[in-house]
Amino acid sequence: MLFSYLQLGMISAFQSLPLGQSDELMIYLLPIAGSMLLFYGVYQAVSESKTSTRKKMQDRLRGRASRTEKSTELDSIIKRGAMGQTKTIADAMLGKLSVVPKIQTLLDQAAVPWSASQMLLNLTGLAGVAGAVLVVVGAHPIAAVGSSLAVFFLPLMYLSFRRAKRLTKLSSQLPDVFDMMGQALRAGHSLAGAIQNIYEQMPAPIATEFAQVYHEQNLGIKIEDALLSMAKRVDSLDVRFFVTAVIIQRQTGGDLAEVLENISGVIRERIELAGQVRALTAEGRLSGWVLFALPIGIYLATLKMNPNYAGVLLEDPFGQMLLLVAGGMQLMGLAMIRWIVNIKV
Repeated sequence: MLFSYLQLGMISAFQSLPLGQSDELMIYLLPIAGSMLLFYGVYQAVSESKTSTRKKMQDRLRGRASRTEKSTELDSIIKRGAMGQTKTIADAMLGKLSVVPKIQTLLDQAAVPWSASQMLLNLTGLAGVAGAVLVVVGAHPIAAVGSSLAVFFLPLMYLSFRRAKRLTKLSSQLPDVFDMMGQALRAGHSLAGAIQNIYEQMPAPIATEFAQVYHEQNLGIKIEDALLSMAKRVDSLDVRFFVTAVIIQRQTGGDLAEVLENISGVIRERIELAGQVRALTAEGRLSGWVLFALPIGIYLATLKMNPNYAGVLLEDPFGQMLLLVAGGMQLMGLAMIRWIVNIKV
């Protein structure tokens, strides 16, 4: 937010001054902006040094472990959410926003050990600096705003893609996990021992999630609570089935190994059905991309063969507006086609 205010102030100042005065003002503003960024970096380094490993070890030896450290250890010994860390400038400025927990969940599900508030503050600063630089060099205001939005939203889109890829891989590992747990339970292992076998023998990302469950129950958290935390963190229907079955079995009794084998069989059938549906809808998805790329390709070819004819849309203001409307309609059409062929299994 601070960088956004600086950006707005710089834009208004440069637009209200002649060209020569704006160049002279830039000579004074750029060192000031650099000094502020340097001060922010020094402050971050100092604040991180105060919570270093050596200081935590000294406090623990003196019996003065902080409340934040204790709550963080109880929540997780592997991952740390933004709300569980020592408060920083980013937490003070953005920690109360309702979107911060959602972004933190996105980061956790994408296996990115970042703080949501810190990431939002950094993205806001980068977007503001990018927009201000483009305005200073004389770019069009629309291009500056578009570049700022791209700098802000493209990392979030990448995190969303990485999250979806990781959760898909995790779901494909669940049948083998449940089969292995059922065999371990039939061999006489406890549930905690079966979970330990999973995180020791299975690859990531499922091993990471079960490792957190195992270490949390070693710290004193009930295994039911640790599994519920994993279900909330992963946000998968199959994982919720597994957690519900475990909780019911521990409350009422029963053959948990057989239940896990039945869940594994259901998941395998669902994965097979999802593959068949994806194969049958591949033509629709390809048609959507072809219909999206065809007008763009035709316009670029026309622009190459007859620049005077196609260049009107780029030079005339009304043509630019038509291009924006056409681009929006293209994106809407692509989204509608993907929505139609996206069949939930």
